[in-house]
Amino acid sequence: MKEWYLEYLIHKNRPGLLGDISSLLGMLSINIVTINGVEDKRRGMLIRSNSDDQIKRFKGILETIDNITVTKLREPKVRDRLAIRHGRYIERDADDKKTFRFVRDELGLLVDFMAELFKKNQHYLVGIRGMPRVGKTESVVAASVCANKRWSFLSSTLLRQTIRSQLAEDELSGNHIYIIDGIVSTMRATEKHRKLVEDIMNHPVVKVVEHPDIFVRETEFTMDDFDCIIELRNDENEEISYDIVESGFSSFDIS
Repeated sequence: MKEWYLEYLIHKNRPGLLGDISSLLGMLSINIVTINGVEDKRRGMLIRSNSDDQIKRFKGILETIDNITVTKLREPKVRDRLAIRHGRYIERDADDKKTFRFVRDELGLLVDFMAELFKKNQHYLVGIRGMPRVGKTESVVAASVCANKRWSFLSSTLLRQTIRSQLAEDELSGNHIYIIDGIVSTMRATEKHRKLVEDIMNHPVVKVVEHPDIFVRETEFTMDDFDCIIELRNDENEEISYDIVESGFSSFDIS
């Protein structure tokens, strides 16, 4: 059985519309896995069928219904599954498609999103931007738990300043999420620590770099090396600024 994500825009929400669509799915032997409203006047469904032809027939019939417009019918992506679960889409940067924006009130959605990314058993580099005490590190740890992965801080200021120069043998498995504070690792660390960071960055595992802009500024890595950038703000109008970060010392990341 193959899963599909269906989303349609409702022009006129007449009584019985959802029931008609559900009955049509039943007649075509297509199962509804999950259904929810997503965004304004949109409804999303996760459906399952063992026949691509039935899905095509279903789409063709839907396109004859005047009250709705089919906006998506595709194999579900991570954002589709989360839209169904949370009732809204993750905001994506219009110019940079790998940048996703969240506010503090959406920490549950952010944790679910990162957990899906962390399930990858391969090289995957995530950068997370945000001002102090907005919840960056806590969200990464929570997402690691949700993904059933262990986490290791290479550098951090969550409880106290952490700068690792080596990892234990049981921390070198692919089941780990490696967390790097881009400010601490580039401005306050020893040569041994920088060598450890370089080794982990070249290791085919999931890595998370807080303050990726500073990390890129102070190392040979570029923003193109990141697979995903997450921005977390206290509110939609907050500006993420690194103006107070000066070479050699900063209280920016103390939280």
